[in-house]
Amino acid sequence: VHKTVLLGDASTPTAFWLPFQGFGMSSTCRGMLHQLYKKFGQFLECIWFAVLKQLHMLLGFIGITELVHNGSQRLSRKALSSSTEFICLVFPCRYSSSPRSSMAKNSSSVIKVGSFSCSLTTRRTYFATRANAISLPEIAPSNGIKIAVVGSGPSGLSFAGDMVKKGFDVYVFEALHEIGGVLKYGIPEFRLPNRIVDVEIENLAKMGVHFQTDVIIGKTISIEELEEQGFKGIFVGSGAGLPNFMNIPGENAINIMSSNEYLTRVNLMDAANPTTDTPLNPAKNVLVVGGGNTAMDSCRTAKRLGANVTLVYRRSEAEMPARLEEVKHAKEEGINFLTLHNPIEYIADENGAVKQAVLQVMELGEPDASGRRSPIPVEGKTVTLDIDQVVVAVGVSPNPLVPKSIEGLELGRKNTIVVNEDMQSSRPDVFAGGDIVRGGATVILAMGDGRRAAASMADKLLS
Repeated sequence: VHKTVLLGDASTPTAFWLPFQGFGMSSTCRGMLHQLYKKFGQFLECIWFAVLKQLHMLLGFIGITELVHNGSQRLSRKALSSSTEFICLVFPCRYSSSPRSSMAKNSSSVIKVGSFSCSLTTRRTYFATRANAISLPEIAPSNGIKIAVVGSGPSGLSFAGDMVKKGFDVYVFEALHEIGGVLKYGIPEFRLPNRIVDVEIENLAKMGVHFQTDVIIGKTISIEELEEQGFKGIFVGSGAGLPNFMNIPGENAINIMSSNEYLTRVNLMDAANPTTDTPLNPAKNVLVVGGGNTAMDSCRTAKRLGANVTLVYRRSEAEMPARLEEVKHAKEEGINFLTLHNPIEYIADENGAVKQAVLQVMELGEPDASGRRSPIPVEGKTVTLDIDQVVVAVGVSPNPLVPKSIEGLELGRKNTIVVNEDMQSSRPDVFAGGDIVRGGATVILAMGDGRRAAASMADKLLS
């Protein structure tokens, strides 16, 4: 069992219930346990969180781990660095409140998961309080060696946390105006409140990690300039922020955007609020193209903004790369699924804004290189939908800006950085991890890369 803390009700923290998950339990038995918690809760909680801490140390990695209980309750743990034992939840909550209130930063709407329910405010307060109560880990004496981290996403934060604990002077350079990378811009607020990420970033800062925003490596400052300033090691964790498009007629129409732009504007720029500087244009009928987890996040975000949402995917539902629970939650929230259809053209109105999508009807042929059956157009069969917004979620690639700005760096397919098993690149002082290496993977793999790179770089610089 991975290290996990669950959602609970407002009166009893879910960590207390974790050992009892998966067992049939009557209401009487549950009531007795609740009374036991009320009487001895602080003592029991201390014991249980000590167990969680030992599990964390034993497993030796951090990231998102998930359990599925009774097919409907997904339980997640997300820690942003090995520097703390902070535990929180990537909320897989189902839509059960007014559209705009559920996107609000300070929403107190109640969202139910399985048999538990509590307000977002309660959960944020609980986890934030828990995080602030945790003591910082032991930090080795400073060794005076400066380390640069490019990007503040999962790999960069986990790398920074491990390196600062080893006594290195760590500087994290982030291109955006906020620290957190995909944890901030890519994961919707209803799944992971930004305040939860902020608490962990604050803990890293307390440990001595220096954060600098609005710095684009390769533009604002080069790798060579960092080396001239005395940085002895560089970790590149700039992610895969370059969205893919389909290059079909009309794709440049107004109100057609990538999932990266859509989620970033809503998650990081408060674009759901019409009074902000850069709000989204209100949409009634939103088309989301794609079948992955990002497409599901985009669908559920659009739903919370009050739109009628249709998901279009060129294969059947069985071939969707999204996790089964993500698909289930999207359906429960009222997302319309239109599989075996693929956009081939967008039609704009007189103002240049998208008003219709022409979809090609598809059928499945033989399996392709990915093992999934290939989608084949059904000749002469198309469908036209009336829409006023399109979110394209058909994958991402690494942004070539950073890797191409580093001389002597060996690059792979789609400008990924080629590394060895120690996460070291063709340049001995440059290490890399996460999506800039993998081309698009999971948060937990990115965090693992960061920790592996930190161990390797530390061994190299201290030997």
